[in-house]
Amino acid sequence: MGKLIVFEGVDGSGKSTQYRRLCQRLEREGRDFRSLVFPQYDEPSSALIRMYLAGEFGDKPSDVNAYAASAFFAVDRYASYKKSWGAYYEAGGLIVTDRYTTSNAVHQASKLPAAEREDYLRWLFEFEYDKLGLPAPDLVLFCDVDLAVSLQHLHHRESETNTHADIHERDESYLAASIEAARQAAGLCAWRRLDCGVAGVQRSVEEIGAEVDRAVEELCRI
Repeated sequence: MGKLIVFEGVDGSGKSTQYRRLCQRLEREGRDFRSLVFPQYDEPSSALIRMYLAGEFGDKPSDVNAYAASAFFAVDRYASYKKSWGAYYEAGGLIVTDRYTTSNAVHQASKLPAAEREDYLRWLFEFEYDKLGLPAPDLVLFCDVDLAVSLQHLHHRESETNTHADIHERDESYLAASIEAARQAAGLCAWRRLDCGVAGVQRSVEEIGAEVDRAVEELCRI
């Protein structure tokens, strides 16, 4: 099997920036790899995700329970694995993704009381990795930020791209719970934590990227 590197974090954490930075580095160095972004919004497999995030099942994230919403996202990943990258990965390829199963551990676990999240995580990983047969990540790079930083980045992105927030992004209490759930999952699952903006201090893209490079080099010896 190959190697699977995942960038994870709440909305506005800077994970997509670090994902793109690593992909650009691998391209410059001529490294053979595949890059993925989940959900795959342009694919039919994301239909239920798009309906959910647009508020068609309710205008609050909690209107769809953690297990049902998790299934929406899992099906999209399964389709992409079967159609586009499974054979490459199984032949030893390197995969770099922006979000993965770990995003359910962040966004859907946040709908549950803290005491119930560990049971949910066991169900989630058994469902996707054992029942569906998706590969487990070799490295999860968790971009950790405080709520204020997340909101600042989200508002800036909306202004720059002239887009509107989905039901996850516009619910501040949900974002706060997602940060809490992400930190809990990171501790339980031994994710590699990247301090991307906590205690009111934001670090530079380059400083965070240096940590990413070290972690990837340890995994892949590149």
